[in-house]
Formats: sequence, C-alpha cells, structure tokens
Amino acid sequence: MDGSYREYFSTLERELEKLYKIAGEARGKLLDPDSKPEIQVARGIAELVEGLVGPKGVAESIKELSDKLPREEIAFKIAEDIVYGKFGHLEPEEAAEQALRTALAILTEGITAAPIQGIFKVSIKTNPDRSKYLAIYFAGPIRSAGGTEQALTLVIGDFIRKLIGLDRYKPTEEEIQRFIEELRLYERSVARFQYHVSDEELRNALQYIPVEVTGVETDPVEVSSFRDLPRIETNRVRGGALRVVNDGIIGRAAKVWKIVEKLGIEGWDWLNRIREIERKKSAGFMEDVIAGRPIFSFPSRNGGFRLRYGRARNTGLASVGVHPATMEILHGFLASGTQIRIEEPGKAGTVLPVDSIEPPVVRLKDGSVVKVNMENLESIKNSVDKILFLGDLLISYGDYLYNNKPLKPSGMTEEWWAEELKRALETSEDHGFDEQRIEALVNDPFNVKPSFKEALDLSRKLGIPLHPEYLFNWSSITVEELNRLRSWLIGSKLHKTVLGLEFEGVYDVSIKEILERLLVPHKPSGNSIFIRGVEAEVLYVLLQLDKPDLEIPSEINGIKALSKLSGIP
Repeated sequence: MDGSYREYFSTLERELEKLYKIAGEARGKLLDPDSKPEIQVARGIAELVEGLVGPKGVAESIKELSDKLPREEIAFKIAEDIVYGKFGHLEPEEAAEQALRTALAILTEGITAAPIQGIFKVSIKTNPDRSKYLAIYFAGPIRSAGGTEQALTLVIGDFIRKLIGLDRYKPTEEEIQRFIEELRLYERSVARFQYHVSDEELRNALQYIPVEVTGVETDPVEVSSFRDLPRIETNRVRGGALRVVNDGIIGRAAKVWKIVEKLGIEGWDWLNRIREIERKKSAGFMEDVIAGRPIFSFPSRNGGFRLRYGRARNTGLASVGVHPATMEILHGFLASGTQIRIEEPGKAGTVLPVDSIEPPVVRLKDGSVVKVNMENLESIKNSVDKILFLGDLLISYGDYLYNNKPLKPSGMTEEWWAEELKRALETSEDHGFDEQRIEALVNDPFNVKPSFKEALDLSRKLGIPLHPEYLFNWSSITVEELNRLRSWLIGSKLHKTVLGLEFEGVYDVSIKEILERLLVPHKPSGNSIFIRGVEAEVLYVLLQLDKPDLEIPSEINGIKALSKLSGIP
C-alpha cells in the first residue's frame, strides 16, 4: 500500500480511538442505562460476524479459511463446523439456527440486518408421515435487495438439515395453495415484488424446496381461502417468507443454480425447470412496469435499443450506456443515473451517457429520415415525428456472466469489425493496403473509419464484413421487399452532384416504409424521394444497380440475398 494511503487509514483509526475514548468517558458518568458504548469496533469481516451473531471463536476460523476458499464455501464450511460442535455443543435445533445465522452473516459480509432480524427463528417440525424436517421463519427485514443471499439461506438450510439427519419438508396441497394465495394477496394489498412470477413457477419451487419457508405475520391482511392450517401459525401474510421465495429462489434461479452447481450441492436440479419456465415467458418483465412510466420499446422489437457488448469508463456492472442524443430525443426521460427496466441480462440498469456508440435515427415532421448526432441535435430535436431506432444499449459481458445468462447475438460494430480485419490480415500475406492506414483502422476503430471505397476493397479482398458505417438494417426486410426496392431504384433518376450520387425516385408509400425500416437517410420532396451522398453510393454498389437484369437470389432473408448479390460476406 502506498505510504500516503497507509497514513490516511492510520489517521482514521487514531481519530476513531479518540472518539471512542470520549464516548466511553461520557458513558462512565452513568447517565445512560449502559456504562460503555454498545457498538464494538471490528477489524474485519471475521470479527464483525463473530460480534454480530457468534459463536465465540468463529472469527479465527473465518480468517484461516479466507485465504483458501471463496466466501460462499466459507459459509458452508463454518455452518458444518458449528453443527459438528467445533465451537461448543449445541442441541440440533439450536445448532441449526446458529449455523444458519452465522453462514448468512458471512454471505452478506455482516453489512445487513438479515442474519439478526431477518431470521426470526429456526425450528425442527414434523411432516404428515412423522419424519422430522427443518423450518426457517423469516421476518419482515428480509427485503428484495440481496435476493441471491436470501435464496442461499435455503440452500444452507438444506445443507444443515442433511448434517443433522433430518428429512426434507413435504408440503401438502393445501399449504402450496395457501402460499400462492398469500403471495397474490400480498401483491394486491401490501407491496410489489421485484419479480412477477407465475403460479406455475411458484408451484414448482414450493414442491421441491427441501426446507419449510415460513415466517411471522408482517401485515394485518388475512387470507380468505386456506386458513387455519396446522403447520402455519397465522392467517395473515408472511412478507419475509414470500419475498425469499418470489425474489430469492425463483427470481434469482439462474444465479443460485450457478453457485449450487459450482459447490457441487445435490438435490437442486429442479432450479433448471424454473429457468426453463422463465425462458418461455415472453415479455414477463413488462408486467412490472409502473403505470405512467414511459415504455421505450417492447422486447426485442425492431426499432428499439440494439444490444452492444462492452464497457465505457463510466459504465460497469448493472449500469448501461446510452447515446446522449438518445437521452435528448427522449426529452430527458433517460438521464444520467436514472434506472431502467431491461429485458436482460438483469432486472434493471443505471443509465449513463456514452457518445461512441450508435446514435438514434428519427423521422422528422417533413418525412425526412435523419441519423441524429450531437452536431444536428439542436436543429432537429423539436421537429421529430417518430423515433425509428433508439440507438445502442451498451451492456458489459460481466452482467451476463454475473446473472448466468447466455449471450445473445449482437450487431456488427466498429470494434468487432476491427477484430475481423486484424484476424484476416494475420492470414493474408500480400494484401496490398497501406500499413499505416491499416494500423490506424485496427487500433483506433472509433475515431478512424474507412471511406466507402476502402471498406468495399477490404471486404472483397480479405473476405470480411462491410464496415458498420455503411450497413443498413437489412435484417428488417424480406427478399421480396429487397427486390421491390431494387426495382424502384433502377427506375429512379440518378444524378451525379458535387456531393456524390443522388437518387430521385417517384414517391411510393411502400418504398418509404422500406427505407424507414432500413434506417436509410432520405428526404421526400413533392412527389419524389431523394437519397443522397454515401447512402446512395452504398445502395448503388450493394444492389448492383449497374446490372439491372441481374436476379436477386431467393434466399431465406434479405441479408443472405444481399450478401450473394453484392459478393460481400
């Protein structure tokens, strides 16, 4: 550690000791019920856990294991040591409760109230077949944040009940129905959960959770159908237990399964069924949208945000990047630091501006289609008629890894194109391109971009995709629409101006709609549609308009047909 940092922390410790001494002297005057400060100073997580929940001597074991095992494994190992009496003999029920509280304190690093107040008690109860099982009583302080730790509490409970020699919890049909009724009642009458889960997911989880998830009443709201059940002590809703199942074990099923699989714990394969049900749900997160909040796009809808992998300096885990022009076009609904509900990989992300990603494309009130940038923003933002494309949503790979979600296909971007170019050059001995120019394109893809002629030559000679600067949204149209657009362009007037090529075609509603879906900048004027500059050049070359008799291959989609037509992969 740097000397200045060491001095900084030493100063903090010295000043804390001074304040603690003053507090001790004040308490020594016996004007308060206690003669010394209740809060003790902990020098690390190990001491903090021992001070919060015990047992005495556990801090030393945690310190020894910290150099060898990750936090989750330490929690299980300490729970095992407590059950087997390493820190003193305890009766089975008492040992189970102590092991669970200590393990939860390790998982939460002692920074939440969950181990102390979140767990009300742990009991050993009896199944209808007279076998014994473990029941965990949760209280209100268990909240939705930290859902993975909530779910792992049940996994640790399962681990503990096996060590003690208890059977699994065997719920009756009435108890399952009661839990579902109770959860829906809580949603309607008390508060929302972070995740909206289906009855099917609830039933699957409740049938297989090996310990009973129960708790004390948290709100004065009573169930009406499944009342006075022998093993459930109250007819009122048990908020803590409901949150553990809904937002913990079901809401975080993918993350919990990843940890369970890593630790090699058996008997939790049913989590995969929960994940399968979750995958089949379409737009499930849309049910959680609060009335009155803007919906920017429906899930995976054309024109919504485009997924882009990566991180900027100001983004990271659970924070996503949006182009600043998108923020302005959306009238400030998205601002730095605001949180949005996203389709995946997690439940939400904090929005931050990133100007190196793809900006939005809009249609103006005069029918023109324009790609928005920070230069033209002020002149067009009050003339926007419709947003055709929201731009990129930058999400880090780490978010997918952390949430244990499979990666989805992403569009071609500058950084990926540079990697394709780099790989192609490694296998090409005599490419004939200027070395300095190639080096600039590879090393600085965001600022150095090829001209259309350069991009075309690189694609055809090296067999790499066309640079994203010259790509339209070809996946949004069919082969039939591609053919219709090509015929319209062939029949249009082609002008050569100082700014390059210019198409002037007869105004056609269907062609206008195709151009908008492709996100091709154009301008209608009178009975004509004008496409100018590099966009006109791209269409002319890719659609082989100099060969009007050429037939478009009848492929399954527009991209494959275009690739064969243009000779570009």
